[in-house]
Amino acid sequence: MPVTTRLRPARPQELAVLQRWHAEPASEFDDLFGGPVPSRRDVPLREPPRDAGQLVVADGDDQLLGDVGWHTVLYGPNAGSAALSIGISLRPPGRGAGHGTRAQRMLAEYLFASFPVHRVEATTDVENVVEQRALARAGFTREGVLREAQWRRGTWHDLVMYARLRGDG
Repeated sequence: MPVTTRLRPARPQELAVLQRWHAEPASEFDDLFGGPVPSRRDVPLREPPRDAGQLVVADGDDQLLGDVGWHTVLYGPNAGSAALSIGISLRPPGRGAGHGTRAQRMLAEYLFASFPVHRVEATTDVENVVEQRALARAGFTREGVLREAQWRRGTWHDLVMYARLRGDG
């Protein structure tokens, strides 16, 4: 029997589980808040506009496997230059059966159907080869490496950028 992956909004009774999961990273690649924050003495801290959303990833029995999310990134001052950046976090029981690939493919299709963006992108650590394969299988194209783009676990990490464009197969 084929494995089923579903995306859906979180139910109120699941919010505590999701909060606990975010406080207890599922892998070293999810630990975005451990370690000291880098100093930004000369740069004023301002949050960019962040239209964002989140859905849970569930299996065919509706068991929670993790979550996916997105936020807006800007590549210019006009609305046409906005893209959506996605991320995924699967708990260990949800790994290895293709749920990550299917969830990211489904999320990209949902975002293209729901928002007037031309680009959906994702980044992952250069050492996270499993996620790189999942993104490629989900129809994303590898574009390059962003040097020391992510502060995680007390040090800078290189990320690999992947993207799908509206109209990509």
